[in-house]
Amino acid sequence: MRSWRWFLSRVMRLFLRWFRLCPRRGRRKRPSRLRDLWNYGTVLLKSLYYNVLTNSDTALDCVFEPIYWLVDNMTRWFGVVFVSLVIALTSSVVIIVYLCVLPIIFSTYPAHWILWHLCYGHWNLLMLVYHYYKATTTCPGFSPQEKSDIPTVTICKKCIVPKPARTHHCSICNRCILKMDHHCPWLNNCVGHFNHRYFFSFCLFMTMACIYCSISAKDMFLDAYNAIESSYQTPPPAFTRQERMVHKSLVYLWVLTSSVAVALGGLTLWHAILITRGETSVERHINHKERRRLRLKGKVFRNPYHHGKINNWKIFFGVEKQSDWLTRVLLPSSHLPHGDGLTWDGPAHKNNTMAI
Repeated sequence: MRSWRWFLSRVMRLFLRWFRLCPRRGRRKRPSRLRDLWNYGTVLLKSLYYNVLTNSDTALDCVFEPIYWLVDNMTRWFGVVFVSLVIALTSSVVIIVYLCVLPIIFSTYPAHWILWHLCYGHWNLLMLVYHYYKATTTCPGFSPQEKSDIPTVTICKKCIVPKPARTHHCSICNRCILKMDHHCPWLNNCVGHFNHRYFFSFCLFMTMACIYCSISAKDMFLDAYNAIESSYQTPPPAFTRQERMVHKSLVYLWVLTSSVAVALGGLTLWHAILITRGETSVERHINHKERRRLRLKGKVFRNPYHHGKINNWKIFFGVEKQSDWLTRVLLPSSHLPHGDGLTWDGPAHKNNTMAI
């Protein structure tokens, strides 16, 4: 005969089961957004336990997935802010040069130096503005969404469409980008096949402009800094309000241009090395892993898109003859890049381009 404790436990189990099945009245339902986040977190947590292929990399990807989502969405929205910041800072430097630097140059420099500053400064400004405008407004190139006969190498897990060679998915643009290098928040645009040249040229001419301003305004900066320091003396020098504004503007100009020259100069040098190797930022990491994997097997990795150092630069800038270095590199040019970004020709002298 069963005891009363058995009946009590049986009744409690039935009560709990009935309580779970019955709808809860009098309580407000959670919003769908919170319910989706709760379900997403549950799946995220379970994936750490039920995936037989789980390792430390998978666990870290799952843990940092919310951070990746936040970065992607914040970058998309803050792209407009970054572009506005570039325009505002560049405009402030140009205004200071016209209002403060050029009057000093006209009054103290000889004629040949005045001519040099006018010609080089305005040429550099023209190239900078032109390439930044083209880099922000030119479409980087998207992978075709419809079915075609173009050779592909894999299927995009996000777009579920075939991806041509050198094509990668951008989580911020939510599209597959041809020859994707990276998504640049300062352009609010992806850097791909059709605007890679504009991006690098902008970085190059911006670095040259900042170095030029830092060197040219060095003496003016030192004089302005000493004048500001002397204002703390007793009695302070009798500077007018306009003179104090000029001093502060020259210090701001030199500090800003010197800082940007160092930071952007490093980025420009890095991309110059990648162009010399015939790689993009994404391909650099992929090729590094592939090179290490083949080294363990006693093989040597060869980049299939490396045509030689000089030829890589010619292909990148679209130089076909000697005069193109002037008309397409040193002057504004909107010519299209080499190829369509869908198919790529390997070096003619290499039969096996991947490994030997």
